[in-house]
Amino acid sequence: MSPRLWPDTPMHDDSLPTRLAHALSAAPAGPLAVAFSGGPDSSALLHALSRLPAARDRGLSAVHVDHRLHPHSSQWAEQVQAFCRQLEVPVTVLPVHVERASGRGIEAAARSARYQAFSQHLAAGTLLALAHHRDDQAETVLLKLLRGAGPEGLGGMRSLRLYAHIQLWRPLLDCPREVLQRYVQQQALSTISDPANQQADLARSYLRTIVLPSLTRHWPEAHAALAHSAKLSRTAAHFIDRHVRSALTLLQGADPHTLHAAPWRALDDALRGLVLEHWLHAQELPAPSTAQRINLERQLDKAAVDRVPKITWHGAELRIWRGWIYAMPPQSDPTSDWALPWTGQPLSLPGGGTLHLTSSQVMPVPLQVRSPRPGETMLLRGR
Repeated sequence: MSPRLWPDTPMHDDSLPTRLAHALSAAPAGPLAVAFSGGPDSSALLHALSRLPAARDRGLSAVHVDHRLHPHSSQWAEQVQAFCRQLEVPVTVLPVHVERASGRGIEAAARSARYQAFSQHLAAGTLLALAHHRDDQAETVLLKLLRGAGPEGLGGMRSLRLYAHIQLWRPLLDCPREVLQRYVQQQALSTISDPANQQADLARSYLRTIVLPSLTRHWPEAHAALAHSAKLSRTAAHFIDRHVRSALTLLQGADPHTLHAAPWRALDDALRGLVLEHWLHAQELPAPSTAQRINLERQLDKAAVDRVPKITWHGAELRIWRGWIYAMPPQSDPTSDWALPWTGQPLSLPGGGTLHLTSSQVMPVPLQVRSPRPGETMLLRGR
């Protein structure tokens, strides 16, 4: 047998309670809750934590989200409540509505609804324990790889991440699935089996049931290798992120919705797209695709100084004007017959922005502000 290249975290006792006790001792302060689906993994997590005095001291509780996607979901909620009564752990069942027609796929829509429910229910600073393990991390890395992700995506799931006002805590990312399976068997835990976990038409389930078993037949340590690659990618992503934040500090204008165009265009390829993405996300706007970002770069390279190039995608719009990139939600262009009288008061323009005088004076005779007509140009005094 070949030597193990990616050994598990060394422990004299690798049992689930021991792993969790070690992880909890290093976790940030805060109330402790478990995202409890009732499946084998979260059942093992909740049961093992319930045996730790340190977890009880944090007010251990459970939260179950009823997605109402399966006809037995209400029965599952009852089973979850019974399980928690046996452990003497308080549980809250949160029914949610999953947007099936969101265009993101049922998995993504359910995940979005679930985490929104968590953030709405849990108090600020709560440590929400999730049962994701090493095999889940391997699935995540493969999914991200197949979607063309860079270091941030290939870094997989973080062991600790802030989401809204709660902390998502994944203490088992180094733990193989078989450790949890063994615990469930040893403790004779009654768990829920969700058929969706075996549906090969869902991306993650297809990887779990078809792709990864094939890989591990040829590469027995595939899960460990993928998790190891995730750690390396996460380290690289942290390094890049520091440079991205530093560059953004220098390039962002006094108005946070503006970005200095030429210095951004001059950034290294490794930073340019990430700086744009971080800037837009800070404005709660979606980032462009690679093709859309390349279009932005072409517009910057070719646009005449008196033009206002516009790049639009779902949920966001960028405009370029006099050396700056302006970010905004998509704006509706004014109709050809749009016109208003103006005496100097602040006037919101239909294409975005506000027209106002630099002084507080009001013009005695109103001007007409209207849409430009074909062939019209504006000559500014002194230019």
